[in-house]
Amino acid sequence: MLTKSVRVLVLVCSTRPGAVGPLVGQWLTQTIGPRAVELGVELVPVALGDLNLPFLDEEDHPSSGAYRHEHTRRWSAIVDAADGFIAVTPEYNYGMPATLKNALDYLSREWAWKPVGFVSYGHTSAGTRSVQHAKQVVTTLRLVPLGATVAIRLGDAMDNGRLRPDTARDTAGVGLLDELARVAHALRPLRERARAGTRSGPLPGSYLRRLTPDDAPEVTVLQRCCWVDEAVANDTMAIPALHESLEEVRDWLATWHATGLWLDGRLLGMVRVRRVDTDWHVGRLAVVPDLRGHGLGRWLLRAAEAAAEPDCRRILLFTGANSQRNIGLYRSEGYRPVPPAGPDGTTCLTKDTSDLVPTETPAGV
Repeated sequence: MLTKSVRVLVLVCSTRPGAVGPLVGQWLTQTIGPRAVELGVELVPVALGDLNLPFLDEEDHPSSGAYRHEHTRRWSAIVDAADGFIAVTPEYNYGMPATLKNALDYLSREWAWKPVGFVSYGHTSAGTRSVQHAKQVVTTLRLVPLGATVAIRLGDAMDNGRLRPDTARDTAGVGLLDELARVAHALRPLRERARAGTRSGPLPGSYLRRLTPDDAPEVTVLQRCCWVDEAVANDTMAIPALHESLEEVRDWLATWHATGLWLDGRLLGMVRVRRVDTDWHVGRLAVVPDLRGHGLGRWLLRAAEAAAEPDCRRILLFTGANSQRNIGLYRSEGYRPVPPAGPDGTTCLTKDTSDLVPTETPAGV
């Protein structure tokens, strides 16, 4: 499901007074802007000259992530939040401008597994030699250069300091954005695996990470897939998970500590937890229907239990009174029903934290 937006930095690389770069960058964002809206792409123009990055002045290697200077930390945050890049670059002496090389050299992890496209401009080669130079560098940083490019020969494209209208150039710009969006979505699982805070899951290649409000679309789809069976079993449609809007899901994702199990960009399962007094509440335990019976729900439940804070006395969870499959799973894990039934027809089950058995399931859900 391609439900997440893609943030693309449009890097205007030249800092020379009177440079054509800002004009080219403006043409690009205006031309591809409507298509970006269709694709769910957020275009963020960034002029490297506005960053005030001196020549690399960090003592530690960028791979350490130990940044001493505020300008480096600011640049790190901007790049880390991006999903891809378009570099608008001139050609200086058969190569890319020093400003671009310097900006690349400042960071390491932040660039990994993100696509980068190029819009070059110049005279004899239309800036293409700058792109060839840059591609040698970006691959070392695990950036993924696109095959699609836009090359502007200034002698043919300029008229009285403005870019002439050019349908072919506009088409090439939109094609570049299309390819960048496809590659950014394809690389998203690799980016997530590379981030701090992800842990291996029970299936080969799967991983856990905390869910955020940005994951609301995937969570909404998962809930509506999973709670249909609950509605049938309990003969009621009055189940919040079936009706919550995107905004309502975003709201609870911001207040609960929810964790998702992912594989190749697909949300396979989830569970949420939070503390209430001395109780550890577990809820919204869900696994995609096609993977039920493979132990993923049990694995997620144990992960949620393992995350319980040390002074919590018991774990609480709720399920439909007629949800025999769920009740059977919880009973097999040591839970016991606590009367009376909830006012919404749910059953509460509890387990003392003293009964928890240490497992290899990861804590920190």
